[in-house]
Amino acid sequence: MRTKFAWFGSPAALIVAVVLFSTLAQAQDTRTITDALGRESVIPAQVDRVICSGSGCLRLLTYLQAHDRIVAVDSIEVHGSPIDARPYAIANPQFKTYPIFGEFRGQDSPELIAGLDPQPQVIFKTYAARDGDPEQLQTKTGIPVIALEYGNLTYGRKKLNTSLELIGEVMGVQERAATVIDFFDGLEADLLARTEDVPEDQRPSTYIGGLGQRGPHGFQSTEPSFAPFAFTRSNNVAASLSTPEQRASHATVSKEQIVIWDPKIIFIDAATMRLDAGVNALDQLRTDPAYQALSAVHAGRIYGLFPYNSYTQNFESVFANAYYVGKVLYQDRFADVDPMAKAEEIAIFLNGGPAFEEMNSQFQGLAFGRIDIR
Repeated sequence: MRTKFAWFGSPAALIVAVVLFSTLAQAQDTRTITDALGRESVIPAQVDRVICSGSGCLRLLTYLQAHDRIVAVDSIEVHGSPIDARPYAIANPQFKTYPIFGEFRGQDSPELIAGLDPQPQVIFKTYAARDGDPEQLQTKTGIPVIALEYGNLTYGRKKLNTSLELIGEVMGVQERAATVIDFFDGLEADLLARTEDVPEDQRPSTYIGGLGQRGPHGFQSTEPSFAPFAFTRSNNVAASLSTPEQRASHATVSKEQIVIWDPKIIFIDAATMRLDAGVNALDQLRTDPAYQALSAVHAGRIYGLFPYNSYTQNFESVFANAYYVGKVLYQDRFADVDPMAKAEEIAIFLNGGPAFEEMNSQFQGLAFGRIDIR
C-alpha cells in the first residue's frame, strides 16, 4: 500500500519547502575548503577524481597514497626526460599511460580538461601565483581549483606541512598526511641527533656544486640552505649567502669566491652530467687551473649526490643525500647506515616502490660514491 503525502499549505509554500530541502541535501554532499591563497572553494564531500597541476603537485599526492584517483597528468609525466631524477615517477610508471591535460609547470589546457572523461572533481595546483591564475582556471573549467604552496624541508617546512594537510583533508586521507609529516620529522631528528655533539673544529667545510635548478648547471651553482648540510650540521661554506631576512634557495657564486672558501669536502649534484662535456661540474674541476688548486681536489675528497631539484624538490632525495653526507663526514656516527638501502627505504615508504638504484644507473653510478677527477 502506498502512503499518500498530503500538503495543506499554499503552492508557494510547497515550492519554498522543496527548494530548502534540495539546498540542504546539496549542502550535505559538499564542503568548503580554504586553500593556500585564502580562496574558498566548494568541493564534493567525497573526492574520487582529481588532476594535479604544477611542479611537484602529483608528487605530494603520491606521498599521501591518493595518486590512484587521478584521471589525467601533465606532459612531463608522459614524456619524462632523457634522464629522470623523480623517484615518485620511477616508482609509478603507470603515470605514463594517462591522458594529458596540459603542459608541465602548470601550463594547463582548459580545453583538454573539459574533454576528460571522467571529469576531475578537483584540480590541485602548486606554484599557482607563478604558473597560472587558479581563479581563471576554475572559471574556465567549472572545476574547483585548490592552490598549494610547495614549501621545502628547511625554512619552508610549515608551508609543506600545510599543503600535505590540505591535500589530506580534501582527499580524506588525513591520517596518512600526519604520518608523512611525522616521517619527515623523524628523519630530521635522527640526522640531527647523530651529529649534535660533533665539536665545531671537527666539522669539515663543505660545498655542493653543479646544483640543478630548473635545469642542470655547472660547478658555480650551489645552495646556501642545502638541507643535507643543515640536517647533518655541516659547515656549508655558502651558508652566509642566506639570512633569516632573505632566504636563498639557490646561488651562483664566482670562481674566485669558491677558491677563497676552499672547501675541504666537495659534493657534486649528478644533474650536472646532463650538460655537455666541458661545461659540466666534473669537467670544470678537471680542466680549470683555479679549481685544481682546491684542497678537496688535491685530497680526492669529491663525492656524488642524487639530484633533488627535478620538477621542484624531491624530498626523498633530500633525505637520502643527507644520510650519505653524514656517512662521508662522520663515518662512525653513521656506521649502521647503508645509504643506498636507506634511500630505497625512504622511496618505498613515500612512493610505494624503489627508485634510487634505477636512477643511479642513469647517472653512470655517479651518486653515493667518491669521484676521481684526476
